Amino acid sequence: MIGVQKGRLRASVAGLALVLALGGCAGTPQTAEKTETTGSIASNPPKHRTETEWRREADALGERYRAEPTNAEVAIEYAQALRGIGQRSQAVAVLEQASIHNPQNQNLLGAYGRALADVGNYTQALDVLARAHTPDQPDWRILSVQGAVLDQMGHHDEARNHYLSALRIAPNEPSVLSNLGLSYALSKDLTKAEETLRLAAAQPSAEPKVRQNLALVVGLQGRFAEAETIARGDLSPAEAAANVAYLRQMLLQQKDWKKPPRKPATPVAQDGVKSKALTLLD
Repeated sequence: MIGVQKGRLRASVAGLALVLALGGCAGTPQTAEKTETTGSIASNPPKHRTETEWRREADALGERYRAEPTNAEVAIEYAQALRGIGQRSQAVAVLEQASIHNPQNQNLLGAYGRALADVGNYTQALDVLARAHTPDQPDWRILSVQGAVLDQMGHHDEARNHYLSALRIAPNEPSVLSNLGLSYALSKDLTKAEETLRLAAAQPSAEPKVRQNLALVVGLQGRFAEAETIARGDLSPAEAAANVAYLRQMLLQQKDWKKPPRKPATPVAQDGVKSKALTLLD
């Protein structure tokens, strides 16, 4: 699992650095299995479990789902477990079928929209997410997901409007602040990105990915020692050093971000440029 985690963070570094190099132009999501979406779009299951635990839960919930395929809550839980073992396309299929039978269930639509974003179906994800809450009763979590989708489509100003709306409902929510900070980074405003991510990381409920996002943005400004110190808060010293070394290599190869990076010697998981740039935190 440690190797997978390091690969994910390295891929995030590569993705965000390349987006900045290209001036934020949209990339085409690849069909390869995502390991993280934004950001991972956020492909991150909300509970922290091992792959074995997720697989055991997927097996048990799969039996329940086959017995009750129209049960919205069972479908949501089963899809979450499928995401936990990397079966994101299957999660989409499960939620799609459940939404046909429960077209007004907003919790189900929210899960379905996230799952669509996981596999790069951004336009469809926005359509579904728009039905997962209403203007008179907005859900800050859905607003944040909508923002992350828009960022991955290259609509950064519109994305930030969604994050700011979410923050009016949930002030200083670290997951939203993290997405907002990375949105600034995608627009090459690294000063604002760092300021926002520091605020996110300072919140008591901030997850480790928030601090890793901060380390990434600090490293993108060339402050590698500081980035490594931040990364060590959640990673082993060896992992933190390896990820900062990879970031340094990326920046050196790009020569002021004007040239695309060479393929690194150590293979890393590759997703679409946009999908790796953001890490959505549910």
